[in-house]
Amino acid sequence: MTRFILRRLGISALVLLGGSVLMFVLTINSGDPLQDLRESNDPNRDNLIAQRITTMGLDLPWYQRYWQWLSGAAGCLVGRCDLGTNRAGVDVMSMLENAASATLRLVVLATLLAIVAGVAFGILTAIRQYSGFDYVITFFAFLFFSLPVFWAAVLLKEYGAIRFNDWIADPSVSLLTTLLIALVVGVVLQGALGGDTRRRLMTAGGGAVFVFAAITYFDAVDWWRRPALGLPVVALVSIGAGALMVALTSGFGNRRVVNAVGATVGLGLVAYVALGGVLADPSWPILLGLYAASVVVALACGWFLGGFSRRTAMWASFVTATVMAGAVVLDKALSAWSGYLGLQPRPISTIGSQTPNFVGTFWQDFLDKGTQLILPTVVLTLISLASYTRYTRASMLEVLEQDYVRTARAKGLSEREVITRHAFRNALIPLTTIVAFDFAGLIGGAVITEAVFGWKGMGELFRTGLNQVDPGPVMAFFLVTGVAAVVMNMLADISYAFLDPRIRR
Repeated sequence: MTRFILRRLGISALVLLGGSVLMFVLTINSGDPLQDLRESNDPNRDNLIAQRITTMGLDLPWYQRYWQWLSGAAGCLVGRCDLGTNRAGVDVMSMLENAASATLRLVVLATLLAIVAGVAFGILTAIRQYSGFDYVITFFAFLFFSLPVFWAAVLLKEYGAIRFNDWIADPSVSLLTTLLIALVVGVVLQGALGGDTRRRLMTAGGGAVFVFAAITYFDAVDWWRRPALGLPVVALVSIGAGALMVALTSGFGNRRVVNAVGATVGLGLVAYVALGGVLADPSWPILLGLYAASVVVALACGWFLGGFSRRTAMWASFVTATVMAGAVVLDKALSAWSGYLGLQPRPISTIGSQTPNFVGTFWQDFLDKGTQLILPTVVLTLISLASYTRYTRASMLEVLEQDYVRTARAKGLSEREVITRHAFRNALIPLTTIVAFDFAGLIGGAVITEAVFGWKGMGELFRTGLNQVDPGPVMAFFLVTGVAAVVMNMLADISYAFLDPRIRR
């Protein structure tokens, strides 16, 4: 494996070198970097042209300009990156840091949501092949995959931002809308969970009644403007996440895993109550430190209480602790929503990644940045969700027809064990390639999405550099996206060996 990785790194370095030469040559020959100044009526035009020629090195041959860039980029290997300046004299490295941070905030969340939801829908549609649920998900998957990005973004701006901001000023849900939402949720739940007619009716009815009651309650207490979860809801979410992980991993017959997950939930709830003052207005280092501590405690619970199922217990406890941490963050953010509305009466912005000069508490600032993420994240998630759903479904259907799956069922294993332990793990192998390259591609920036929503990310950096015939920003974009593609491809190869031990040989 070590020889394989070193060989791949060497080949990837040659590919990056050749690609960088091609990108640099194409960029500097794509137009005239002095065109705007040549058309200017500024009396100081000649001096401005001379300054730009000196700044961009236009009086040097292309290979000398490329060598200067390559020498500075090679310094990144020792932590001394020098990517030069753009045509205005601004340091490209600082521009890259700002663009990469904006894009990563957008891409990471959208990709994770698309993977989790897409894999879940893919598994469910494979298990319920040719059912009504399968047909509905397939229809929407193809619909989302075919949506023009700019059109979907404009619709979200209209209905997800402008009309929502009008509604939140005096929020209320009509009886007809409440009924429709409840019925839709009920139909979706019964389709996802399946079963005989009686079970489907009970699932649909119970889900519809619960949603109808919840929306009616929220309307009565004006929850839309003063929301909160509180300890009871956090506890229910944590217990539900723990129960789900136990059901998916070992089953409730394995008391050691149940005890490990239960201890994780119990200690997490105690910490939530004890650290209420710290969480009221924390900082990012404190929040990340608390999450790291919760992961350590969860892994320790799995290690000491898991017994012979230690590995399974540690994994289940880790996921449970992560869901608990998310529930706590959501609870604290919702508690600050009312105060945030006082500062931002129209909370969902249609442009930009954050409100300029915004001043508020930690959670209000968290909401400000989070609300700017909603619309572009939804666009990217819907488009990526379709491909993940279809790939997962196809891979699962192929694996479920294999001999070892039929053997597992013939041995008397439960359907849960067949799906989670035998089918799902092998179905992940082709999906790993899609995830790796999709994530690497999205790091390059969703150019259209960023343009529509006014995000100054990697896509904007590349587009601006190309329009201005400025190789500095374009080559910075290539450096990040090229390295990301190499690294993600390498991680995919290593993941193959983890998922299928036969590949290690």
